[in-house]
Amino acid sequence: MKVVVAENCGFCPGVKNAIRMAEKVLGRHRKVSREEKNVYSLGPIIHNSDVVQRLAKTGLKTVESIRQIPQLPAGGTVLIRSHGAAPNQIAELEEKGINIVDATCVLVKRVQRIAGQLDRAGYKVVVIGDENHPEVQAVVGSATDVIVLADESDLHKLPLNGKLGIVCQTTQSQEHFSRMLGAIGKHGFSELKVINTLCKEAIKRQESAVQLCKQVDIMFVLGGLESANTRKLAELCKKYNSQTFHLQNWSEFDKNTIFGKNKTLPKIAGVTAGASTPEWIIAEFVENLTKIK
Repeated sequence: MKVVVAENCGFCPGVKNAIRMAEKVLGRHRKVSREEKNVYSLGPIIHNSDVVQRLAKTGLKTVESIRQIPQLPAGGTVLIRSHGAAPNQIAELEEKGINIVDATCVLVKRVQRIAGQLDRAGYKVVVIGDENHPEVQAVVGSATDVIVLADESDLHKLPLNGKLGIVCQTTQSQEHFSRMLGAIGKHGFSELKVINTLCKEAIKRQESAVQLCKQVDIMFVLGGLESANTRKLAELCKKYNSQTFHLQNWSEFDKNTIFGKNKTLPKIAGVTAGASTPEWIIAEFVENLTKIK
């Protein structure tokens, strides 16, 4: 069986930067006194459990809220994950006197900044995305009374004849963003300002994945189940190839899946991975997949 890997997949620059910063902080803190070694991540540094577990072994403690972080001694550090944090969370950390290392993706920072600018300019800020995703929650915290639209079923949240400022969760697809803009336009507004905040790296991965999945018999999308960009890859691939499977790593692979109903081995298998999936997971998966007879 031939295995083909998508041209664009795996770690994006934002994730690489977050991991690099985490490793640098952890390395620095291993050299200081025991009391100063506390390094916390406010939420998982990225949405990949394998990477989070590896960093945990070197001392990174992941917490879900600031309340879980004790009053740290001098030298204690909190890492802001790649998805960012709301301004009020940053302020709360500063009030506690905690050292902050900001590993927020620069593109996510841009969405937060734009949301604040639109708000101050008198626009009702609208975010197209998942309201439960940490990136969106951080953007919501960057302006007042933000509206989040997941799909057309949320259009009722919009004010009639409103002055709307639209941004988008960075990992959404161009297709979904365009469809939602059309639906918002039909809903009615007095003024509409749209700023494209989609991540070009995410778009590259989506385009490569779709192109590949159309050419293979079976498609595997690797990455954390909590990763929005990985789920989007799987969703897009499933649309064009029903034999698409989202797995976190090789340990989740079921050999029965690849043989299908007719019990024959596919001729070509495609592999892609989300922006938070490390290279070693991709390499291990491809190596093991090629060994199947």
